[in-house]
Amino acid sequence: MDAEQLKNLQAPLKAQYHETPSAAVASLHAAGVVDLKNLTCEIEAPLAMDERVVAGVHLKAGGDGSKACSGDMLLQSLVACSGVTFAAVATAMGLSIESARVIATGNMDFRGTLGVDRTAPVGLTEVGLKFEVESSEATEKIDKLIQLTERYCVVLQTLSAGVSVTSSRA
Repeated sequence: MDAEQLKNLQAPLKAQYHETPSAAVASLHAAGVVDLKNLTCEIEAPLAMDERVVAGVHLKAGGDGSKACSGDMLLQSLVACSGVTFAAVATAMGLSIESARVIATGNMDFRGTLGVDRTAPVGLTEVGLKFEVESSEATEKIDKLIQLTERYCVVLQTLSAGVSVTSSRA
């Protein structure tokens, strides 16, 4: 896809959202089936996907490493969103990118999630995002591309800004 195709694809959406802001709001969802015997949760995949992801206990929490770790899945979501946003922004900017790779890293102290130390945090305490870009474009253009990617990446902005999360029983 080139910049003109992307612009033509998004123009009617932008016009609609400008005219009717409520049309831009979408409710996203994810669901999974819990397997208490195996300590896993099978994520219900979109219809287009043949395989389902099964999340399980991380090695450092007693798992065997054969199932996806939810912390890794969070980082994978960040990589996926950053990568798609990077591609869309690079296209909109008309930049020539030979290759690009996005890497997310996170630190977690498992004492918190295992209840070993009540003062240890539960969850990721630090997340890093790195872009490896091969391009003949000027450094300033690539820097601007990464800046805009960070600005428009939904997952990055959600993690950075924080979001109200509620939990309830159905």
